[in-house]
Amino acid sequence: MIDIDGALAGDGPRVVALWDACGLTRPWNDAHADFALALDAPASTILVARDGDAIVASVMTGFDGHRGWIYYLAVAPDARRGGHGRAMMAAAEQWLRARGAPKLQLMVRDDNEGALGFYAALGLERQKVITLGRFLKDDQ
Repeated sequence: MIDIDGALAGDGPRVVALWDACGLTRPWNDAHADFALALDAPASTILVARDGDAIVASVMTGFDGHRGWIYYLAVAPDARRGGHGRAMMAAAEQWLRARGAPKLQLMVRDDNEGALGFYAALGLERQKVITLGRFLKDDQ
Protein backbone atom coordinates (compact mmCIF):
# COMPACT_ATOMS: atom_id res chain seq x y z
CA MET A 1 0.00 0.00 0.00
CA ILE A 2 1.39 3.39 -0.98
CA ASP A 3 0.71 6.74 0.61
CA ILE A 4 0.80 9.88 -1.54
CA ASP A 5 1.68 13.16 0.11
CA GLY A 6 3.73 16.29 -0.41
CA ALA A 7 7.48 15.91 -0.64
CA LEU A 8 9.61 17.30 2.15
CA ALA A 9 12.83 19.24 1.60
CA GLY A 10 14.83 16.27 2.89
CA ASP A 11 13.32 14.05 0.19
CA GLY A 12 15.25 15.90 -2.53
CA PRO A 13 18.17 13.52 -2.99
CA ARG A 14 15.91 10.44 -3.14
CA VAL A 15 13.43 12.08 -5.51
CA VAL A 16 16.17 13.28 -7.85
CA ALA A 17 17.71 9.79 -7.76
CA LEU A 18 14.30 8.43 -8.81
CA TRP A 19 14.16 10.95 -11.68
CA ASP A 20 17.66 9.85 -12.72
CA ALA A 21 16.68 6.16 -12.59
CA CYS A 22 13.70 6.93 -14.84
CA GLY A 23 15.78 8.86 -17.38
CA LEU A 24 14.03 12.17 -16.74
CA THR A 25 17.05 14.34 -15.97
CA ARG A 26 19.34 16.05 -18.43
CA PRO A 27 22.87 17.33 -17.80
CA TRP A 28 21.99 20.92 -18.72
CA ASN A 29 19.15 21.05 -16.19
CA ASP A 30 19.76 21.10 -12.43
CA ALA A 31 17.15 18.67 -11.10
CA HIS A 32 18.08 19.46 -7.49
CA ALA A 33 17.32 23.14 -8.16
CA ASP A 34 14.04 22.17 -9.84
CA PHE A 35 13.07 20.20 -6.74
CA ALA A 36 13.90 23.07 -4.38
CA LEU A 37 12.18 25.70 -6.52
CA ALA A 38 9.00 23.63 -6.81
CA LEU A 39 8.79 23.24 -3.04
CA ASP A 40 9.54 26.90 -2.39
CA ALA A 41 7.00 28.34 -4.85
CA PRO A 42 3.40 28.73 -3.66
CA ALA A 43 1.98 27.68 -7.03
CA SER A 44 3.78 24.34 -7.32
CA THR A 45 4.51 21.19 -5.40
CA ILE A 46 6.02 17.75 -5.66
CA LEU A 47 3.91 14.79 -4.64
CA VAL A 48 5.52 11.50 -3.71
CA ALA A 49 4.27 7.97 -3.22
CA ARG A 50 5.82 6.23 -0.26
CA ASP A 51 5.93 2.51 0.27
CA GLY A 52 7.19 2.37 3.82
CA ASP A 53 10.40 4.40 3.82
CA ALA A 54 10.91 4.13 0.06
CA ILE A 55 9.80 6.77 -2.44
CA VAL A 56 8.44 4.74 -5.35
CA ALA A 57 6.87 7.50 -7.45
CA SER A 58 6.76 11.27 -7.80
CA VAL A 59 5.20 14.05 -9.80
CA MET A 60 5.89 17.77 -9.90
CA THR A 61 2.88 19.94 -10.60
CA GLY A 62 2.17 23.62 -10.78
CA PHE A 63 -0.48 26.12 -11.78
CA ASP A 64 0.59 29.26 -13.60
CA GLY A 65 -2.83 30.92 -13.43
CA HIS A 66 -3.72 29.77 -16.94
CA ARG A 67 -2.86 26.08 -17.13
CA GLY A 68 -1.82 23.33 -14.80
CA TRP A 69 1.47 21.65 -15.63
CA ILE A 70 2.84 18.19 -14.90
CA TYR A 71 6.57 17.47 -14.78
CA TYR A 72 8.80 14.64 -13.64
CA LEU A 73 6.14 11.93 -13.36
CA ALA A 74 8.33 9.02 -12.31
CA VAL A 75 7.72 5.49 -11.08
CA ALA A 76 10.64 3.39 -9.87
CA PRO A 77 11.45 0.78 -12.52
CA ASP A 78 10.82 -2.11 -10.11
CA ALA A 79 7.43 -0.64 -9.06
CA ARG A 80 5.95 -0.15 -12.53
CA ARG A 81 2.74 -1.77 -13.73
CA GLY A 82 1.22 -1.46 -10.26
CA GLY A 83 -0.98 1.59 -10.84
CA HIS A 84 1.44 4.07 -9.27
CA GLY A 85 1.64 6.25 -12.37
CA ARG A 86 -2.14 6.49 -12.59
CA ALA A 87 -2.34 7.26 -8.86
CA MET A 88 0.25 10.02 -9.18
CA MET A 89 -1.58 11.58 -12.14
CA ALA A 90 -4.86 11.44 -10.21
CA ALA A 91 -3.21 13.12 -7.20
CA ALA A 92 -1.68 15.83 -9.42
CA GLU A 93 -5.04 16.43 -11.12
CA GLN A 94 -6.72 16.71 -7.72
CA TRP A 95 -4.08 19.24 -6.59
CA LEU A 96 -4.64 21.28 -9.76
CA ARG A 97 -8.44 21.14 -9.54
CA ALA A 98 -8.28 22.38 -5.95
CA ARG A 99 -6.50 25.48 -7.28
CA GLY A 100 -8.94 26.13 -10.11
CA ALA A 101 -6.79 24.99 -13.03
CA PRO A 102 -9.07 24.58 -16.06
CA LYS A 103 -6.70 22.34 -18.01
CA LEU A 104 -3.50 20.41 -17.50
CA GLN A 105 -0.63 20.12 -19.90
CA LEU A 106 2.65 18.28 -19.95
CA MET A 107 5.58 17.81 -22.24
CA VAL A 108 6.95 14.47 -23.40
CA ARG A 109 10.06 14.04 -25.49
CA ASP A 110 8.97 12.94 -28.96
CA ASP A 111 11.01 9.73 -28.81
CA ASN A 112 9.52 8.52 -25.50
CA GLU A 113 6.94 6.11 -26.91
CA GLY A 114 6.32 4.45 -23.54
CA ALA A 115 5.33 7.73 -21.91
CA LEU A 116 3.24 8.77 -24.91
CA GLY A 117 1.34 5.47 -24.72
CA PHE A 118 0.84 5.82 -20.97
CA TYR A 119 -0.62 9.31 -21.27
CA ALA A 120 -2.81 8.33 -24.23
CA ALA A 121 -4.25 5.48 -22.11
CA LEU A 122 -5.15 8.11 -19.48
CA GLY A 123 -7.08 10.09 -22.09
CA LEU A 124 -4.54 12.82 -22.75
CA GLU A 125 -4.38 13.97 -26.36
CA ARG A 126 -1.57 15.43 -28.43
CA GLN A 127 -1.99 19.17 -28.73
CA LYS A 128 -1.31 21.17 -31.88
CA VAL A 129 1.37 23.37 -30.34
CA ILE A 130 5.09 23.70 -30.71
CA THR A 131 7.16 24.32 -27.61
CA LEU A 132 9.78 27.03 -27.92
CA GLY A 133 12.32 27.91 -25.27
CA ARG A 134 15.48 29.66 -24.25
CA PHE A 135 17.70 29.33 -21.22
CA LEU A 136 17.70 32.45 -19.04
CA LYS A 137 21.02 31.80 -17.35
CA ASP A 138 23.96 33.87 -18.54
CA ASP A 139 26.21 30.82 -18.74
CA GLN A 140 23.98 28.85 -21.14
